[in-house]
Amino acid sequence: MVMTKILIGISECLLGEKVRFNGGHQHNHYITDSLGQYFEFMSYCPEVSIGMGIPREPIRLVGSPESPRAVGTKDASFDVTDKLNDYSNKTSKSLPEEMCGFILKSKSPTCGMERVKVYHNNGNPNAQSRGLFAKALLENNPTLPAEEEGRLADPALRENFIERVFLMRRWKDLMKEGINADKLIEFHAQHKLSLMAHHPMSYKELGGLLSDLKNKDIHALANDYFSRLMRGFTYKASRAKNTNVLQHCSGYLKNYLDKSDKEELQNIIQRYYQSEIPLIVPITLLSHYFRKYPNDYMSKQTFLKPYPNELSLRNSL
Repeated sequence: MVMTKILIGISECLLGEKVRFNGGHQHNHYITDSLGQYFEFMSYCPEVSIGMGIPREPIRLVGSPESPRAVGTKDASFDVTDKLNDYSNKTSKSLPEEMCGFILKSKSPTCGMERVKVYHNNGNPNAQSRGLFAKALLENNPTLPAEEEGRLADPALRENFIERVFLMRRWKDLMKEGINADKLIEFHAQHKLSLMAHHPMSYKELGGLLSDLKNKDIHALANDYFSRLMRGFTYKASRAKNTNVLQHCSGYLKNYLDKSDKEELQNIIQRYYQSEIPLIVPITLLSHYFRKYPNDYMSKQTFLKPYPNELSLRNSL
């Protein structure tokens, strides 16, 4: 079965469109060539959308980091703050229902998600903040996976973002089918080990949340559950936490593997923990054993395959 591509919002310049202030672009080939095989992109350029031309005077953030103004770098009287804030709030509150993530242009006074420079009125650096569009996007869509293109070069951040995108896609598919108590419990069961690898505290917390669903508003509970789940997945999985989950997985094979196979599996897991081999190696071995010795619980776990193997994300972890 061919998977329908996942809808992702993106800063338009990253697709190679010449919408930058200088008439250029910031084409990111990893995004278009690799992620583009699985993602469908809906592009946004806040500055162009509010009527600023191409090319145009560049803008920067000035004043308070909590509530900066967006003004021209040459002409401080050129102030587009209100237009940008209005566009950003309206747009971020009306994203397509099927959108499962957003990739933003780093350092941009509109789209930058982290470490965007804010200046004093005299032009000297003041502090750091978020771009106006990115700020509204994240505040109005707290569960939406978002990342900057520059940070996608970090293997751990890249894997974390893409895993959350596929997680959101599965959740949206579930909600389209119609949520009920049984489906919610099943969804949680499928993601238990993945969540344990990201944030064990959330694993325990959400287990308690779903322990008694009698006489509860399932839709309200589902929204609360997913908000907490996505917050838990924002924590990066570490080698220590992954190793704990790998050991947990190996426990389901103890009655099937002989002594030699058990020793090999433990050696592989230990070598991963010691940073000698990437995560894909123990995952591949476990997947092999679970194909040979099927286990109903493990067959449903997203930990072994949270996204297509072709993305090769665990080769660098």
